[in-house]
Amino acid sequence: MKALSAPAILLTASAAALSAGCGSDPGNTDVKAPTVSTTQPSKQPEQPKLPTGSGSGGVKLSKVGDFDEPVYITQPPGEQRDLYVVERGGTIRIARDGKRLSTPFLDVSSRIATGFEEQGLLSMAFAPDYRESGRFYVYYTDSAGDIKVVEYRRSAKEPLLADPNSARLVLGVEHSENDNHNGGLLLFGSDGSLYIGVGDGGAAGDPHRNGQSLSTLLGKILRIDPGQRAGKPYGIPKDNPFVGRPGARPEIFDYGLRNPWRFSFDPVTGALLIGDVGQDRFEEVDDLPRGKQAGANLGWSAFEGDARFNQDQNAPGAVRPILTYGRDRGCSITGGYVVRDPALRTLYGRYIYGDFCLGDLRSFIPAIPKAMDDKALGVSVPALSSFGEDSAGHVYATSLQGPVYRLDPG
Repeated sequence: MKALSAPAILLTASAAALSAGCGSDPGNTDVKAPTVSTTQPSKQPEQPKLPTGSGSGGVKLSKVGDFDEPVYITQPPGEQRDLYVVERGGTIRIARDGKRLSTPFLDVSSRIATGFEEQGLLSMAFAPDYRESGRFYVYYTDSAGDIKVVEYRRSAKEPLLADPNSARLVLGVEHSENDNHNGGLLLFGSDGSLYIGVGDGGAAGDPHRNGQSLSTLLGKILRIDPGQRAGKPYGIPKDNPFVGRPGARPEIFDYGLRNPWRFSFDPVTGALLIGDVGQDRFEEVDDLPRGKQAGANLGWSAFEGDARFNQDQNAPGAVRPILTYGRDRGCSITGGYVVRDPALRTLYGRYIYGDFCLGDLRSFIPAIPKAMDDKALGVSVPALSSFGEDSAGHVYATSLQGPVYRLDPG
């Protein structure tokens, strides 16, 4: 058994524990391919027209600071100064001018489970209107091990502090008896919807066959309107692909995923790229172009990468990954971004990614059906837990060992 999932800190978990609970759900094994909606983020603001980079050199790592098991970094829309670093143990820290502020922006450590390495506070997302509304969202595993997406608001008196009493549960997902494969990313699309990456519920081999089942939120990317609507904690976009389909959860946007730890939208092309953590053999990157995202089936657990996996599973119309790699290159993919920082000429237009177990940063040119020119960048981040982006498009990398870096020309 491989060490499963990002932040893939499963190197300490036993194979026996990960293999427990190999049941199946035959009632949900044959999911018919949906009529694919054209739902997509709207086109982003005009970007500079620059040639695609070579992927060779020209980049250095500039240290932002040291943190306690950082797993994500982001910035409010329009902000130019403060960076927000999510620490797995339950705190969000602000880095200002290269210094970590002593008081956390938010501390939810008393609400979460961190006993297993994939649990904890895993990401945050600022509402597009954060400057006016002060709303933001966090994703964590609670004390019972279940997934929670919770809304908070910025303090009315202290803009560098959250109001801990403003917590409002938006979405909860029961995570089964296993501690791994929690997913973990919250991301607002340019359409204003909140996208949520959720793992398949854990253990080895998708024992409950959640990946291909439309009756569960596990193993999916969800799309919701996180604001309260008609007395309900969140709304469902009317053009979500499974709205009105009997037996299907309307929150589902994409399915057939094992553990979509990190994903991102390319602001130029609108493509959705997903780093999906594999099991024993293959890690993968999926590329869903604009107009072909809603309702896409990414194949798990009928497939791991391009290879057939659970023989009792069908994955109609499954979208094959554009890139896979095996155990010679690592054990748990950390998905990244298509770089649009014009200062990073060698990476411009290329998708940057890495692997938690090896840490070498790599990039390729996104293309369908297969990625092009995949190569090592020549820099490394040990225990690579995540990438992040600020409002200006600068790219960051976090190490579970503590450092947070910005990728700068060099």
